[in-house]
Amino acid sequence: MRLVLLGPPGAGKGTQAARISARHGVPAISTGQLFDQQISAGTSLGRRAERYVRAGELVPDEIVLDIVADRLTTGADCGAGFLLDGFPRTLPQAEALDRMLDASCGPLDVVMDLKVDQAEVLARISRRALSEGRVDDTAETARRRMEVFTAETAPLRSHYGEQGLLRSIDGSGTPDDVAARIEEALTAVLHPQLRASQP
Repeated sequence: MRLVLLGPPGAGKGTQAARISARHGVPAISTGQLFDQQISAGTSLGRRAERYVRAGELVPDEIVLDIVADRLTTGADCGAGFLLDGFPRTLPQAEALDRMLDASCGPLDVVMDLKVDQAEVLARISRRALSEGRVDDTAETARRRMEVFTAETAPLRSHYGEQGLLRSIDGSGTPDDVAARIEEALTAVLHPQLRASQP
C-alpha cells in the first residue's frame, strides 16, 4: 500500500497516520521526522537540510525529495508499502514524487484528503496548545498556516483527482470516527471485490 495523507494543520494526520501504520504494517513517514533523523545522524543529506531547518526556512524541494527517496529506497520496512504524512506539500513536489515512484516501487495507490472545517481546526489547535504548551500554536499562526496550506494544496487535489487517486475523508468527529471512514475508503480502493461482497 502506497498512500499519501493530506490535510490542514490540526486535521489529525499524525493520529490517523499512526493508526493506519499499525493496522496495515507500513511505516508512517513525515518529512519533519526525516529531517531530525538525518541531522542527528550527521549524514550528508542532514547537513544539506540543517541550515534551512535551523533558520526556520523551507527546505528546498531538491533536498526534501532526496531525503524522501533515501528513506523509501533504503528502508527495509518499506517493502509492503508506506504512508507519507503531509508530503508532498506543493505541486512540484507531487510531480517529482510521481516520477521517483514510477522509476522505483510503482505509483501511489491512494491519496487521502482529511477535510476539516476551519473553525474546528482552529479549535483543535487551541486545545493542543493548552495541553502540550506549544507556544507556536497561536490563533494567528494557525490561521496563517491554514492559508498557506489552502494555497499549496488546492493544486494537489486537482493533480491527484485527475489521476483518480484522491479520496476526500470527513475529518470531523472522534479519532475513531475518522479512522472508520479511512478504513472504509481503503477497503474500497485496495479490496474492491471485498467491498462489493459486503451487504
